[in-house]
Amino acid sequence: MISATQLRPGMVIKFNNELFSIFSVFHRTPGNLRGFVQAKMRNLRSGAMIEHRFSSEDRVERAVLDEQEMEYLYDDGEYYYFMNTSTFEQMHLTKDLLGEAVQYLVPQLKVNVEFYEGKPISVELPPTVDLTVVETEPSLKGATVSNVTKPAKTETGLVVQVPPFINQGEKIRVNTADGTYQERA
Repeated sequence: MISATQLRPGMVIKFNNELFSIFSVFHRTPGNLRGFVQAKMRNLRSGAMIEHRFSSEDRVERAVLDEQEMEYLYDDGEYYYFMNTSTFEQMHLTKDLLGEAVQYLVPQLKVNVEFYEGKPISVELPPTVDLTVVETEPSLKGATVSNVTKPAKTETGLVVQVPPFINQGEKIRVNTADGTYQERA
């Protein structure tokens, strides 16, 4: 058990018999009233975002997670298959559990899978992923770096806004936090 004032973004806590990932935390001390902690958190089962106000004296239970490095292998339309890089055991995860992460999964990508009581609950992607552009408008002659962008569809189906000099078949580096173009890979 930890104090509500020790909550930090990224922590996973057990609240109302559900697991929540802390998204943001604001500690407020309004005038002559008691301080409180305003926490925005995501339910790991349903994906819903909620806000909750904890009193400064409240205690919350921090969930103990096991993290294992896994390598993404392939998907069969329904399940996404991963291999543990140390034991070489394979396991499959559903699209519901992976959520938005499926848009960044390419074969041989190493990810961290978090387990709670032996069950996988979330996947932590690397900060950037290299994806191949499969569909985009032809590049313009003499196009230089500017604030003009065009949509480009990647091998995973993710659509990213890219500069006009990017062509079909090129590899680009995409930020997994917000899905934005970073640079050519």
